[in-house]
Amino acid sequence: MDLDVFVYAHQAEWDRLDALTSRRRRLNGAETDELITLYQRTATHLSLIQSSAPDPQLTGRLSRLVARARSAVTGTRRASWRDAAHFLSHGFPAAVYRTRHWWVPTALVSTAVAILLGWWIGTHPEVRATIAAPAHLRELTRPGGEYETYYSSHPAASFAAQVWTNNAQATALCLVLGVFLGLPVLWILFQNMLNLGVGFGLMSSAGRLDTFLGLVLPHGLLELTAVFVAAGTGLRLGWTVIDPGPRSRRTALAEEGRAAVGMAIGLALVLFVSGAIEGFVTPSGLPTWTRVGIGIAAELAFLTYVYVLGGRAVRAGETGDLLAAERSSTVPTAA
Repeated sequence: MDLDVFVYAHQAEWDRLDALTSRRRRLNGAETDELITLYQRTATHLSLIQSSAPDPQLTGRLSRLVARARSAVTGTRRASWRDAAHFLSHGFPAAVYRTRHWWVPTALVSTAVAILLGWWIGTHPEVRATIAAPAHLRELTRPGGEYETYYSSHPAASFAAQVWTNNAQATALCLVLGVFLGLPVLWILFQNMLNLGVGFGLMSSAGRLDTFLGLVLPHGLLELTAVFVAAGTGLRLGWTVIDPGPRSRRTALAEEGRAAVGMAIGLALVLFVSGAIEGFVTPSGLPTWTRVGIGIAAELAFLTYVYVLGGRAVRAGETGDLLAAERSSTVPTAA
């Protein structure tokens, strides 16, 4: 395509569109129809230039013009409490439900890895010797030792806030770094399972596995589920880079990336709940069965939320992405 000839042929249309979108007064019916027609044509021109003769300066100019025209056509929209309610009742659970074929296997494999690591550490004294000196290991695992006092070493509110911040950062990294073919996600996931396996193995070797589970399960079920969801979504995003399916790679990454960002917000709320349990319930004087029961109830509530509300939303066409009216306009290009 001869770019100079193309610009010469359509310059008047772009100038007219610029003039219509710059007007402060209300457009009449004929001008509104003209604005919509010119907006559609200019969007097509922009797509053709991007695919056939990319020019940074012209592309930038037309992108700004198309964005301004689209705003004039669709009008501005402000977020409201209704948007937040829709996100929590439809968008977030639908996004989690859609990725269940990724995060459920991730959870099963990761849990198996943690158990195997724990068994290996717990049954092999030579492995434990590489972790720390025997005296230090006894200090960690004895009644009233560091594994137990860890959860009550700081005021509950500040400890819950610290735990929430750390876990939210880990899940956000899983979601963001998934675009790098999922490799950083596997490393983050392994680090989490290694830490869990070490605690499992050391406490079991000291004959105190029941105490360890009583400390971990109240908050750990929901916390680890959030990590598994983030990791599974990150791996799915990495696979999208390799195999975008029938969509273009750019479109697929945009759609899955927007859904992943929404999931980061939703998972931050889930981790807030698990952090509150870890800060206030885990170190409390409640009986072990009560603390574990609270953790199981929170986990079942989240799974019910995902599979009932999320499944219903997905069957209704929800994907967890932005609503169609909020996405950037796309126009077909030549195959």
